[in-house]
Amino acid sequence: MTAQLLESPVSFDDFIEWLPETSECRYELHRGRIVEMPKPKGKHSQVAGYIALKAGIEIERLSHPWFVPKECIVQSIAGDSAYEPDVIVLDEPALAEEPRWESGSIITLGKSIKLIVEVVSTNWRDDYLTKLGEYEALGIPEYWIVDYAAFGGRLHIGNPKQPTLSVYSLVEGEYEVQRFQSGEYLHSPTFSGLNLFVEKIFEAGKEPE
Repeated sequence: MTAQLLESPVSFDDFIEWLPETSECRYELHRGRIVEMPKPKGKHSQVAGYIALKAGIEIERLSHPWFVPKECIVQSIAGDSAYEPDVIVLDEPALAEEPRWESGSIITLGKSIKLIVEVVSTNWRDDYLTKLGEYEALGIPEYWIVDYAAFGGRLHIGNPKQPTLSVYSLVEGEYEVQRFQSGEYLHSPTFSGLNLFVEKIFEAGKEPE
């Protein structure tokens, strides 16, 4: 059953109150407008799950006080957007300063976040443009865009288009990007010991043929 969308503009609090607990779709709030998106399925879910698994293993190996939550909503700095990342790594001690974490798994402070990962679907502009700007404004130190099916524009993944993993790192308040493609190993400032072959990420852990 599809939820009845509210008329725009929608406040963050109204969106959280309206958000259905069970639905065939996933919803985000983009600058006061509710956006309906299909829930991740198939390959999308496999890729996100593989990244979450590897991040969790590395967190445990390093004994960092971080974790990967099952669900989480990130509020934009302007307060008019609500995003649900495919993968997010949180700093557990920092959550003591989050006013809405215990009541709603809501993150309002960039310093609570170590890493955000978005796995690209057909609405690729949200990941490469809208969310990129919002996450940068929040001061999130690292943001991955995993474009395993080469959905994105040529500016971001080359011409001809190729599956690409873009790592955005915050440097003096602005993102700098490194892009990784077939035959390369991922480099992550947050997880410097995460020695992952990019094609294994695109194939969700399977050995590339």
